[in-house]
Amino acid sequence: MNADPHDLKALETHISRLFFTPDRVFKTLKPLANPFLDHTSIESRLKAIDQEYELNRRIAPDVYLGTADVVEDGEVVDRMLVMRRLPEHRCLTAIIRGGFLTDDHIRGIAREVAVFHSAREPILNLNSAGGLDQHRQRWQDNVAAIEPFEGVIVGEDDAARIRVLVDDYLDGHAELFEQRVHDGNIRDGHGDLLADDIYMLDDGPRILDCLAFRDDFRIGDVLSDVAFLAMDIHRLAGPVAAQDLIRWYCEFSGERHPGSLAHHYVAYRAHVRCKVACLRVQQGDMEYAAVARMYHRMTLDQLERARSHVVLVGGGPGTGKTTVSGRISDHYGWAVLSSDEVRKELVGEDPLVHQVAEPDKGIYRPELTAKTYEELLRQAEVILASGTSVVLDASWTSAGHREAARALARSRRAELVEIECAIDVATARERVARRLADGWNPSDATPAVVDHLRAERDAWPEACGLETSQHPERSTAQALDIIESGCVDAEKRSRAFWGKHSELATFVAMGTSTTTIYTSGEATTT
Repeated sequence: MNADPHDLKALETHISRLFFTPDRVFKTLKPLANPFLDHTSIESRLKAIDQEYELNRRIAPDVYLGTADVVEDGEVVDRMLVMRRLPEHRCLTAIIRGGFLTDDHIRGIAREVAVFHSAREPILNLNSAGGLDQHRQRWQDNVAAIEPFEGVIVGEDDAARIRVLVDDYLDGHAELFEQRVHDGNIRDGHGDLLADDIYMLDDGPRILDCLAFRDDFRIGDVLSDVAFLAMDIHRLAGPVAAQDLIRWYCEFSGERHPGSLAHHYVAYRAHVRCKVACLRVQQGDMEYAAVARMYHRMTLDQLERARSHVVLVGGGPGTGKTTVSGRISDHYGWAVLSSDEVRKELVGEDPLVHQVAEPDKGIYRPELTAKTYEELLRQAEVILASGTSVVLDASWTSAGHREAARALARSRRAELVEIECAIDVATARERVARRLADGWNPSDATPAVVDHLRAERDAWPEACGLETSQHPERSTAQALDIIESGCVDAEKRSRAFWGKHSELATFVAMGTSTTTIYTSGEATTT
């Protein structure tokens, strides 16, 4: 056969060389060493090629055809991986850049990854590569590899912030990572899911180039595995396509995952790509400096959005705090807990059955109020430990109760936001009277309680004030601004890059934050 010279080419990656013929691709490994592999000896390269062949046949057996030895003077001096060459226009990257990406493509890839993961046996050992300590070590290794490039390629301040955010997330979610192991989410996966290595053929996608040189880089949480591809699709096609990938993956796998953990894993995968780009710069490929900076910034963006939040929404009866809390929850997909409901759960009463009493009497006596706030914060800690942020809807009249909430946020390394809803007293009295007559709200407050709590309220200088006499949409918008930017005037506000409407908001409201959490009474779905 006379080959078209345009079908013959050679490419290099940071660790390999690839040679293309019209129907085959031959891959060899470079004789090099770096912080995470050593291919300097012939024996190491032969073993690595054999392992790459076996691992990739798990997911694309009709592409990985075998190996071929390179022989000189009767001795094997190298080994090549032999693959079927796939049409370049079918590469996912080419499809995206050509504007041809469809939901069918995303759905097909998500199904293929879910099926691949389901065929892998869970690794239930807490000391496995998917455990917290091992994940922390991988972060530390990445940081150490990138550190020489700080101030040269990536920003020193950003790098310092990344270290803080990583430590905060890992320290605040130890139980979550342990539960991921117990739930069977640690598998021997792909390890390097990228759009460049996925081809959309007529009979379905082919996923290539499994990470073969380090088992501990490949073994990990299935969410981390799919987060690698979500990161790459977000880079190429935007946040909606990335969200769709996660959504379809959850659909096909029958699993739900905490949204904050998805953010965290995307950040980790972006950090890995930053490291790889830095190494390419070190090898002389200077154009990768911009790539490294882009991935470093993506790492920071995703870590900011992975932060847990505790939002105190307080104020007297009738100030609209329950409405504001519900709207915050709907916007971000965070859990919301109400002190009115928790109080009635404690005494075994239906939350919607009114227990009207004089101030500090009945189920509103001080000792039961103290127990209500203790239980409210206990349930909040369970939710935070699961990787979900929480909105706490209560009067927060007592400075002591607020300090207990601050202590919880500190112990869980969570961002604390304090909002105090305010309205004129006449409107508050009118609202609670109407609410009692309607009978649909768990609050038992009366106009007398409005006056009592206003008189008993401790000063709350730490809170951002929220005027709720305005239209609910405007109050909601201001509450979201407080969460994202703090208590500053609108004209001085710098919008946080992780908010729902930010260009970089990949996973906010993506549907993976649905987690059933058993606190007390019925399960809470967040």
